[in-house]
Amino acid sequence: MPSRTVHYTRYSPQQRRRRLLAERSVRFPNDVLFLDHIRQGDLKQVGRFLRARKVALDTIHPSGLAALHEAVLSGSLECVRLLVRHGADIQQRAEAGWTALHIACSDGHPDIARYLLSLGADRDAATEDGALPSDLIDPDLADLVELFRGARVG
Repeated sequence: MPSRTVHYTRYSPQQRRRRLLAERSVRFPNDVLFLDHIRQGDLKQVGRFLRARKVALDTIHPSGLAALHEAVLSGSLECVRLLVRHGADIQQRAEAGWTALHIACSDGHPDIARYLLSLGADRDAATEDGALPSDLIDPDLADLVELFRGARVG
């Protein structure tokens, strides 16, 4: 009867630790990581995802928002510009019909609203509830109020 020889591989403590960590590691989908980088304002990582084409900019995520909407919510004009440079649609609607301009007005980001308007964002776009971006401006935010007041006169 042939003998069975069992071979054991010796692992160093570092190798064992790496193997355990690899077995326990969690992997998140690219979209989840991408949105997290947007929320954190990590332009370097956002740029990497965009250049590698690991994500689709027009995807409406479970939050009901697309990447551009998330960038506006974060208040990062630089991130908004980066996404637009890579093809984000400034007219794209979120689930309730909100555009990036609606969010900029609602959340009080005059610099982002000004930028979106300079690119031709539709100031007359209505949400599903019929709200225009200007309807969502807090009257105490003089910059935004003036931005829309001046536009109506001209």
